[in-house]
Amino acid sequence: MKTNEFVDRVVDLIQSKKGFDIVALDLTKLTAIADFFVICSASSDTQVRAIADEIDKQLRDEGIKAFHKEGFDSLNWVLLDYLDVVVHVFKTESRLYYNLEKLWGDAEITEIPNEE
Repeated sequence: MKTNEFVDRVVDLIQSKKGFDIVALDLTKLTAIADFFVICSASSDTQVRAIADEIDKQLRDEGIKAFHKEGFDSLNWVLLDYLDVVVHVFKTESRLYYNLEKLWGDAEITEIPNEE
């Protein structure tokens, strides 16, 4: 699966669990750690877990296993590392605090419209 297709797949999975304020940061010209960050918000611990579990399960069922996972203990910020794409699922308050979009402000940011 190409990187852009993978990002689209992750976005679909986030939206299936009502994740919101989704953005994709294109890091290809800025760093070698990943090509994209996909960032989304969730309103509760339960929703953070639901989104992260859905991404992990569905991609695993498609033969794609996360290289690294963290944050499942606190559920404020869950990170799923697929090497070229790193997915960040934030509880709203934590996302505001860490503000990855500002930290990676030189990245090209694609905002995904919230589904109604």
